[in-house]
Amino acid sequence: MIEPEQAPRIGRNESTEERMDRNWMELIQELRVLQTGVQILGGFLLTLPFQERFEELDDWQRSLYLFNVMVAALTTVLIVLPVSVHRRLFRRGLKATLVSSADVVTKWALGGVALLIVGSATLVFDFTAGRTAGLVAGGFIILVLLLLVVGTPLWLHRRAVRNGNGNGGDAREV
Repeated sequence: MIEPEQAPRIGRNESTEERMDRNWMELIQELRVLQTGVQILGGFLLTLPFQERFEELDDWQRSLYLFNVMVAALTTVLIVLPVSVHRRLFRRGLKATLVSSADVVTKWALGGVALLIVGSATLVFDFTAGRTAGLVAGGFIILVLLLLVVGTPLWLHRRAVRNGNGNGGDAREV
């Protein structure tokens, strides 16, 4: 097994430490983008109980609302988690562990954002246009999210590998 310090340079002319630093900064930037979206949707949800028509929500809508608030809160925790872990592991020589765990947490946070988008749209459509419209809108958004968020990266990776532009999944060139 090759030690990180001895790993050959592939693709970019950077050391393992430089690659880990770059990966960390890219993850942090992605988390900043996610955080803004969750803050906007979460803020929207938190204002709803103070609106006059909130009392008109039926039991299903109220449950969906509370589910969305919970998803927003938990997704916010996931988005903040890598920064918290970084503070605890700072200067302990664990950058590779930090980057790897932040990658997993970011994927979970993306799932939370997707769930929040679907849940919020379903609630709005259900309240304004009826239950059927809410369920149809939620289902449609799920399909679009799967196509774009899951399908697009898979398609781009396959195309890059087929054209000889990808690294075929070599984790060292992330």
